[in-house]
Amino acid sequence: MKFPRREFLIHTGTGASLAFLPVEWLFDTGLAHAQPAAPGLDPRLTWTKAPCRFCGVGCGVMVGVKEGKVLAVAGDELSPVNRGLLCIKGYSLPGVLYGEDRLTHPLIRTNGTLKQASWDEALDLIAARFQETLAAHGPTAVAMYGSGQWTISDGYVASKWFRAGMGSNNVEANARLCMASAVTGFITSFGLDEPMGNYDDLEAADVLVLWGNNMAEMHPVLFSRILESRRQRPEVRIIDIGTRRTPTTEWADQFIPMQPQGDLALANAIAHVIIESDRVNQDFVRAHTVFRRGKENIGYGLEDNFKFEDQPTKMDFDQFRAYLADYTPEKAAGPSGVPAETIRQLAEVYADPKVKVVSLWCMGMNQHVRGTWINNLVNNLHLLTGKIGRPGNNPFSLTGQPSACGTVREVGTLAHRLPADMVVTNPEHRKLAAEIWDVPVEQIPPTPGYNTVEMFRALDRGDIRTMWIQCTNPMVTMPNLHRYRNATEKQGRFIVVSEIYPTPTTEIADVILPSALWVERTGMFGNSERRTQHWFKVVDPPGEATPDVWQQMEVARRMGYGKLFDYGQDYEREIFEEYRRFTLGHGHDLAGYDDYVEHRGLRWPVVDGKETPYRYVEGFDPYVPAGAGYHFYGNEKKTGGKAVIWARPYEPPAEVPDSDYPLWLTTGRVLEHWHSGSMTRRVPQLHAAVPAAYVELHPDDARRLAVQAGERVRLVTRRGQLELNVVTEGRGQPLPGSVFVPFFDEGKLINHLTLDAYCPISKQPDYKKCAVRVEKIAAAEG
Repeated sequence: MKFPRREFLIHTGTGASLAFLPVEWLFDTGLAHAQPAAPGLDPRLTWTKAPCRFCGVGCGVMVGVKEGKVLAVAGDELSPVNRGLLCIKGYSLPGVLYGEDRLTHPLIRTNGTLKQASWDEALDLIAARFQETLAAHGPTAVAMYGSGQWTISDGYVASKWFRAGMGSNNVEANARLCMASAVTGFITSFGLDEPMGNYDDLEAADVLVLWGNNMAEMHPVLFSRILESRRQRPEVRIIDIGTRRTPTTEWADQFIPMQPQGDLALANAIAHVIIESDRVNQDFVRAHTVFRRGKENIGYGLEDNFKFEDQPTKMDFDQFRAYLADYTPEKAAGPSGVPAETIRQLAEVYADPKVKVVSLWCMGMNQHVRGTWINNLVNNLHLLTGKIGRPGNNPFSLTGQPSACGTVREVGTLAHRLPADMVVTNPEHRKLAAEIWDVPVEQIPPTPGYNTVEMFRALDRGDIRTMWIQCTNPMVTMPNLHRYRNATEKQGRFIVVSEIYPTPTTEIADVILPSALWVERTGMFGNSERRTQHWFKVVDPPGEATPDVWQQMEVARRMGYGKLFDYGQDYEREIFEEYRRFTLGHGHDLAGYDDYVEHRGLRWPVVDGKETPYRYVEGFDPYVPAGAGYHFYGNEKKTGGKAVIWARPYEPPAEVPDSDYPLWLTTGRVLEHWHSGSMTRRVPQLHAAVPAAYVELHPDDARRLAVQAGERVRLVTRRGQLELNVVTEGRGQPLPGSVFVPFFDEGKLINHLTLDAYCPISKQPDYKKCAVRVEKIAAAEG
């Protein structure tokens, strides 16, 4: 069926300048006639380049300033990422800065009441509490929970302070909730994290296969590039695989409905068809891949202190072929929900050597109790066919935060990581870190800290006593939220929150620190295509707000760790150049600080001043020797530089519908709001467009429940309940037997209902699959 089209395409006159924007919002604000092109920028304003503050695309923004205030933004036509385009959230950046309730002064909670304090009072209290916790409970009792919105310097200083200063690996970031499975998928398949391709693949591909990925709303600028490519080359095809019809479906050439968790069976069945039809690129497979089989029936991370370590065993091609014998299209049709003939059609897309294929995914594959596995299985399709590392032929994971890649993944702000794909469990990696940080190697603990879910479980148990939360809103975003909200309120817990606005997370804080946002400070981000970007401060933050990195260093100095942070006034440059030392010489090379000031981003590795558009491929990647063709050098020690094709089975989710809870519940985002909505809900036009959360029901389910659009229903899971208004013919529509709820609304916390099961390898929770009951609310209740 066709859905009401609430978006339209703006053409800015530059050939490729298309952007999705809600028509009612644009005309209400006059932005339908905005000028996103650099040549037409208003000369009354001073314009400066910066990357966008929202999703991981890394769009270039021109920031217009007058009299110390950001008055306008425009798409940067010179940016190779967005070429002058911005989405609705990008155009809203000035409004995000100037909400009426910005936090402007430190606050300390005394006898349950927040009172304004000086910076010295707040920082001294935080330092004292960290020191008390270390003395009484040791370094495993302190924690830092950061963000993919952290700048590179924010994340680097946090990691250095905790690991080299306090001797704790309890540094985590909210990107664990959104892209950890992509990390473990890339590392287990290729030996190193992050995509080998780049955004140019969007124009080079003949077919783009979207695995549970609503790009039209979540990455609209990149999706616009795909649509423009199809306009110029009508043979380009978009295939949308999903458990819900979305605005992406409307623009797709083919929609393939799929059962929740069915992607595992589907990907294996595609591989089966490729092999049985003799379409494997045998030359590539023999020269550049090996086969492995990991543990199976691996659990769901539901128990506190859950532990798992995969133990791969070797296979050969014939054994892998036999392993897939149970994944014929006919057999896979059941668990996947995809008809056998459609599976064969998909297999033909991947198998045809004349067709360039890009696989794209985001939360659908990553927020998954077998997230690492499905990442491996999609990577398998590219390896079996040799469609990898070349323009238009790549697997590509998209990210949802501006520096989930540049900070969390590259700097390494996860409990087991060090910068540049190094890990705390590797003695050589710890030795290098100790040399750069000038501390004894014994200071850096070899045991990983708590992953995000386990970190909040430890807070609940009392194993963590002091936690600092920066740049994120876990009291909206954590799954099974009741448990973790209650944990913060237990006796003996001390919570620090650095924020820009009041949120449900600041409600539980003992100390609140006001933070500078975006161009109120100098910083650097890294986007989904390995592009590191720099910007300068152009306006002052409101009141006494300060950068997160400054707050961290000031507390560390008060605790006696000043030697670690002996930087001058230009500390952003000094921090970056120190961090850069970790990256050189092993395929992660970053350029010098001044190179990023000059350019609109560079894609690492940057060697001899040249960025790398495609990794692992001779002629593109300087780390691949002449004559090798391909070299997956991250796997040098494990496989001799070959990629891994994994045997991974279909296994069911942690929780499935039953007679008491007969429907699937999935959660996600909407075009207008970003994540927990703490910024976008303060932009009047965005808030007016989607003012509250709702529940999408398929019309068949609505009829069965005898409810109509606009009526209120009660959603009930084993963990909680929530009342929401029904939408049946909206922008999106779930398949029969499932419901969808966006999570941006702090007044309607759907995560009270979600399950904190996670992928045992990536430790990323599954927000897409749990069992729910929908109850009609009687008139007397309403």
